[in-house]
Amino acid sequence: MLDLTYESPAPRVIAGATGDWELVIGLEVHAQVATAAKLFSGASTKFGAEPNSNVAFVDAGMPGMLPVINEGCIAQAVRTGLGLKAEINLRSAFDRKNYFYPDLPQGYQISQLYHPIVGEGEVIVDMAPGVARLVRIERIHLEQDAGKSIHDMDPAMSFVDLNRTGVALMEIVSRPDIRGPEEAAAYVLKLRQILRYLGTCDGNMQNGNLRADVNVSVCRPGDYEKYQETQDFSHLGTRCEIKNMNSMRFIQLAIDHEARRQIAILEDGGSVVQETRLYDPDKNETRSMRSKEEAHDYRYFPCPDLLPLEIDQAWVDDIAARLPELPDEKKARFVKDFGLSEYDASVLTAEAENAVYFEEVAQGRDGKLAANWVINELFGRLKKDDCAITESPVSPAQLGGIVGLISSGDISGKIAKDLFEIVYTEGGDPVEIVEKRGMKQVTDTGAIEAAVDEVIAANPAQVEKAKANPKLAGWFVGQVMKATGGKANPAAVNQIVAAKLGL
Repeated sequence: MLDLTYESPAPRVIAGATGDWELVIGLEVHAQVATAAKLFSGASTKFGAEPNSNVAFVDAGMPGMLPVINEGCIAQAVRTGLGLKAEINLRSAFDRKNYFYPDLPQGYQISQLYHPIVGEGEVIVDMAPGVARLVRIERIHLEQDAGKSIHDMDPAMSFVDLNRTGVALMEIVSRPDIRGPEEAAAYVLKLRQILRYLGTCDGNMQNGNLRADVNVSVCRPGDYEKYQETQDFSHLGTRCEIKNMNSMRFIQLAIDHEARRQIAILEDGGSVVQETRLYDPDKNETRSMRSKEEAHDYRYFPCPDLLPLEIDQAWVDDIAARLPELPDEKKARFVKDFGLSEYDASVLTAEAENAVYFEEVAQGRDGKLAANWVINELFGRLKKDDCAITESPVSPAQLGGIVGLISSGDISGKIAKDLFEIVYTEGGDPVEIVEKRGMKQVTDTGAIEAAVDEVIAANPAQVEKAKANPKLAGWFVGQVMKATGGKANPAAVNQIVAAKLGL
């Protein structure tokens, strides 16, 4: 881990008419398990298939069809728990959550209320260099996803697509440790990053593969500390749950609006009703969906079709031994091994593909220089062209070649930018391009001195100005670089110009 002292950010405070209020937030993140088949059937989980084409008999609720656990889903849940430093429960069990809705053909959802597969864990959420929030994970349980109701194809009819029915979800439940909208978005972003590193969820929010239910309440300053001392949730105020958030920006907007709505109710002498709400981004408001159900409303009971799930510690240990290096550990290593700032290391480890690319570029080279070129030149150009790192026309070997030429003094920074453009648009080996196009930097001090003498001889008035004001010596440096086509070694030019002008 990074050898840094972290401090927790201050809670978000909203000033009301009767005093200040603080936010308290907990999240239930639903992450689609990255497997080819569903939780209890062999039906495909591929996105974008024709409606109702990825449906097995058990998914459709056909009589007599029994669920069979997909071992791959269990392994992915265990891998996720290990990645979040959580307790793995060697014995867990599935329950039926009973409710009726057209896109739930079985009339119940198979979930894990009483005995989840993963227990308590944690996520360190970086807010700024040296500032982080430790968010505790209460549990992770596996459950089936429901289908999708479609209401906008025909005003007089509704349609149901069962392709998502039975898709495995991990519900990752946090403690109420998050204290502001920005922290909530940062938490979801960090969780998504870890899941993607682990390969247990692709985190594709626009496809519905990662969604968050956000629980929001408000309390007076000091009440949260009372909750921490007593673990009495009554100190935190009545919470409302905002369902199915799939955008970091909307999560922040929804939390801010909901908090202000609750404050207005409380300051008007009313009581907040515990309920489920939806966020309308067009109106930037939350609206009531239904009263918040308790567990007994769903008539949970152990699923009679599935025996308790028992896994071996040796199997868990084998999965743990094969975990990849996770973002926090990779960031710490980049800071230590390559001498990077925490910020640069964070940028380079934001996505696993970016980190792999950088390491190949930096291998055996100046790490800081490599980071500068990856972050500023490559990422900047890819963003401009709306390309992912996996689509980069410049390979790590090619960019590493450019970095190596700079370090060796064969090319200057200016030439390197021209070389990068050539490689980006035309391809080729940087070393060969430099040789064939005569781009190598001029390091012959005799040739540089001759160029400096020519510029000085042609500009006597400027010489007098520079002697009176040494800052103007940069003009001569620029003229020499221009005369040599940018090939002269800048350090040598500066040194010779200063000597010739007697500065």
